Amino acid sequence: MNEKVKPYEEKMNKAFDFLASELAAVRAGRANPHVLDKLKVDYYGTPTPLQQVGNVSIPEARMIQIAPWDKSLIKDIEKAILASDIGITPSNDGSVIRLIFPELTEERRKQLAKDIKKKGEDAKVAVRNIRRDGNDSFKKLKGSDISEDEIAEMEEDLQKITDQFVKKIDNAIEEKSKEIMTV
Repeated sequence: MNEKVKPYEEKMNKAFDFLASELAAVRAGRANPHVLDKLKVDYYGTPTPLQQVGNVSIPEARMIQIAPWDKSLIKDIEKAILASDIGITPSNDGSVIRLIFPELTEERRKQLAKDIKKKGEDAKVAVRNIRRDGNDSFKKLKGSDISEDEIAEMEEDLQKITDQFVKKIDNAIEEKSKEIMTV
């Protein structure tokens, strides 16, 4: 593969990794600690990731338990959870916070499946935009010391990589959709 194609493959990989992190944060009816990944807690005036101020565990299939290392943070953690888009009301017993995930309704499953498909389409658009940018930069090389055959070969390589990433995205979406519908 041509070295000029490599940067575009790396960009596509970043787009896929972003999708994977978005899909990991989707609540599929069972407790998933990744729903807390973007949550920041005010820790002595500094926004700090939740995982750095306490222990996050899953004692049951539909429960996340957060045990802060500093018990004075319980109110701040609850405030951060309530302000987030998780949609779960935390409960605490003075030493740990529990998030209990309700069963998914059929309507909610369908909504989540739509959201997942939209995220997948957005990722495919991002990958195709990267391909377009690559093809545009390859076309600008015409007239330089690179032959038209080499440019066509680079465009072909980029198309193959694009196809691989689109298939990878489709597989990730299908997998996550199945997970939501079977929970």
